[in-house]
Amino acid sequence: MVSTKGCISGNFKSSNTTVFALEKLSFETYLKDQILKNFFDKFNLSHEREEYQTVIDVINNDLEFRGTRLWILIFAIFVASLGLNVNSTAVVIGAMLISPLMSPIMGIGLGIGINDMSLLRKAVSNYMMAALTGLGTSTVFFLISPLSEAHSEILSRTSPNIYDVLIALFGGLAGIIATSSKQKGNVIPGVAIATALMPPLCTAGYGLATLQWDYFIGAFYLFIINTVFIALATFLMVRFLRFPVNTFVSKELMNRAHRVVWIIVIATLLPSIYLGYNIVMEERFSNNAENFIQYEAAFPNDYLLSKSIDPKKRKIFLVFGGKEITENEIKRLKGKMKQYAMDTSSLEIKQGFAYLTPANNKEDERYKLLSNALSLKEKQEILLRAKLDSINNEKKLGAQVFAELKVQYPNIKSAVIEPSTAFADSAETKKLYLVLINSNKSISDQERSKIEKWMKVRLQQAHPKDSLSVIFQMPQATK
Repeated sequence: MVSTKGCISGNFKSSNTTVFALEKLSFETYLKDQILKNFFDKFNLSHEREEYQTVIDVINNDLEFRGTRLWILIFAIFVASLGLNVNSTAVVIGAMLISPLMSPIMGIGLGIGINDMSLLRKAVSNYMMAALTGLGTSTVFFLISPLSEAHSEILSRTSPNIYDVLIALFGGLAGIIATSSKQKGNVIPGVAIATALMPPLCTAGYGLATLQWDYFIGAFYLFIINTVFIALATFLMVRFLRFPVNTFVSKELMNRAHRVVWIIVIATLLPSIYLGYNIVMEERFSNNAENFIQYEAAFPNDYLLSKSIDPKKRKIFLVFGGKEITENEIKRLKGKMKQYAMDTSSLEIKQGFAYLTPANNKEDERYKLLSNALSLKEKQEILLRAKLDSINNEKKLGAQVFAELKVQYPNIKSAVIEPSTAFADSAETKKLYLVLINSNKSISDQERSKIEKWMKVRLQQAHPKDSLSVIFQMPQATK
């Protein structure tokens, strides 16, 4: 009997353990097969993928530049050039939306990706046609434009770097995914704005028209970066989505084509890495220089007139005014540059007041710089002194008027007497003198009128054009 109970108890415990193990196994299976599967399934592109041939036909049909598309390109170039010329960001963005330059670049990537030489030749020839048309049109525009100054919209396209590579790559990935999807949305216009194909081409035209070759080279290099990495993104995504690939007659020819592609990619990438590194180092130098000037470049009885930081040459130029700075003080300041990772940088210090001596009083650039800085400091000091004097005078006037009022009306406990400004719905402002009188006892209407008239005469001696507003604060009369 006892053994039977023990057997039943053992079986029961074994059954519970088995059930628990099965529940644990089923939960892990559910977690693996359902939750994780559903999560990763959200990133699957095959559900919304357009038919391969449809995507190829869409890109192929948009390649050719003739008739309508060619005139649209020319007008877009004019719009972009106008936007750059007048420094209008909105106009430049509008030109990027109009431009049809994306299609031949995506066609190049698609042609390489599916080994379609006829598509590749068509895309390259139309891309060259579009680039030459854009460059020629923008050059002609800037040759005849009366405005020749390089604004920020132009300057921002002359120094490409690794970040522009990343923008073009990710923009190209978004563009080909959108083109390959049934739900295209408004991605292509966004890619056109982000990668900015049109402005660099127009900036290159500006460089040609004004013979500023550094602008031309920088802007055209940015255009090449956008072209190469949008095409590369298209190529990678076409292979990832497993577009049907045409078979080459020779495998050696296919390998040679791929080698050419990667050589172009690497040749385009390397200078951008170098330029990006320079930008990072220049930004770091500028920040370190600002901190160095703020926390270290201070001398007793001197103030900083002007500063100039040249991150390209790693040079700091400071102009001080006041007491003469000794060589030991300058040497000690230069010794602190190592703390800010600027031990290889140069620091030049000029002393403004000592520099502006009759012997050196020449109308050169440095003299004008110091003169302007000193003149600005003097004007600021005069304005601040005038404001301070005005505040002190108002305080003295208020104290004097209160003392005179107190003699006539001893029950007045306190008073606020100061100039103010009245605002109205019509956006007009009115200068007035605000007087708030606090009295221990009630003041009759007759006495109030008398005080207001006296105040008006007394205060308008100093401010004849200001109106007057007098407010009385008195204890309420008990019933």
